[in-house]
Amino acid sequence: MSTAAHLAALLLAVLAVLASAPALASSRYCDARNPLSAIQQDRLLRVAAVLKAELEATGSRVALVARSGLDLRRFGMRYSHAGISLQRSAETPWAVRQLYFACDESQPRLFDEGLSAFVMGTEDPALGFMSLVLLPADAAERLESTALDNASALALLNPVYSANAYAYGLRYQNCNQWLAELLGVAFGGAPASRDTAQAWLRSQGYEGAVFDLGWSGFTWLTVFSPFLHRGDHPGADLAAGRFVVSMPESIGTFVRRLHPQVTRVELCHTDRHVVVRRGWDAPLPDDCTPGEGDRVVALD
Repeated sequence: MSTAAHLAALLLAVLAVLASAPALASSRYCDARNPLSAIQQDRLLRVAAVLKAELEATGSRVALVARSGLDLRRFGMRYSHAGISLQRSAETPWAVRQLYFACDESQPRLFDEGLSAFVMGTEDPALGFMSLVLLPADAAERLESTALDNASALALLNPVYSANAYAYGLRYQNCNQWLAELLGVAFGGAPASRDTAQAWLRSQGYEGAVFDLGWSGFTWLTVFSPFLHRGDHPGADLAAGRFVVSMPESIGTFVRRLHPQVTRVELCHTDRHVVVRRGWDAPLPDDCTPGEGDRVVALD
């Protein structure tokens, strides 16, 4: 594969995984993905039941939830899409409030999605990862209040979507950036607006994830996709072949620095089992092999 073709493939992978969940699921972005078989649906429903049981067992009413998409190991990342799971959601208990790009309408929307649908939005039904980040009680209460306030949540929704939106910019927005800004309003105590949320995030040292493609000429490829943009990224980053973007793990790192008491539950599933692991220090292996102390739930 030529250098240009390889970089094009990388950018399409970035595009696919940065685009949020319900309406999107392939490197073709808005094309429909292959439908799940009845067996796959049944297994993923059982995975969702394990996820819900873990949420119920936390004693909290809110959690940051993320899931894997395409293989991002080349960029040192596992998770592509995040939202906030709310026990008191008006949709259904533990529904995930999130931003997604509505392909049919060609614009971003906020969407409350049940856990089963959230899990079924995975790119690979045979191998997937999910993460729950749980805040201490006072921070969780503030986040829950902000997330359930429809006016505040909608005030942070930008009308122009970009899958690779600059993490510190206001011109565009992607799904994870909306979540980061929601945290900025919840913890910063300012009125719900993107500029005040971004200002607070900057003041607290929030850092986006770096997609480093390592080639200064890669940005011409953004011309060929309406979902990738470069106009909001600093010139120095573009010259270096780099995008700085809000991602689930950069959000998790930031929340952990703000509130060192936060805990994490990580889950993975194959077509045979679900593995549940608690803590930050030992991430689950890429093949979802259980380790000592992990909880294992059989699916076959």
